[in-house]
Amino acid sequence: MKALRNILDKCLNGLAGLSLIVMTVLTTYQVITRYVLNNPSTWSEELVGYMFGWATMFGAAICTGERAHMNIPIVVDMLKSGPKKVLLIFGEIIALLFSAIILVYGGFTVSSLAMGQQTSSLWGLAVGTFYWVMPVCGVLMVIYSAMNIVAIMKGESEAALDEAAAALAKAEADAKKEA
Repeated sequence: MKALRNILDKCLNGLAGLSLIVMTVLTTYQVITRYVLNNPSTWSEELVGYMFGWATMFGAAICTGERAHMNIPIVVDMLKSGPKKVLLIFGEIIALLFSAIILVYGGFTVSSLAMGQQTSSLWGLAVGTFYWVMPVCGVLMVIYSAMNIVAIMKGESEAALDEAAAALAKAEADAKKEA
């Protein structure tokens, strides 16, 4: 399970980083063609928009894997171990259902419908091609949520959360000493 998580983490971090690098290069290219060459590039602007969507979806999958999605920790922290696990698992089930229904099913539907549309300046490629990131990342989020549920049931995530809280408290204490 940890090996699969490590592989997914490395792949998603690499893809998210690559997306940001490509966006940066294309945006720089846009600025040069627009302001230096006085011949604006339309294709790079459209591609940057799609790459932004890709980077966002990769980032959302990474957040799901790290259990960094929205939550209200003050409520969870007040609970004892048993009810805490139930609430954490419930949250992961909600994230799993959202990913499965909205991103996988909805993303597949939208991608399929958009295959008949062509991009305006990207050589007539099908718009649906760029939307496939939604169902792909949705599947990855479902996998991450399932792994998170297993980790919570085993008690692995609670130990990791306690470790993170201790590290944060130490960093805050060190910052206060320096100030």
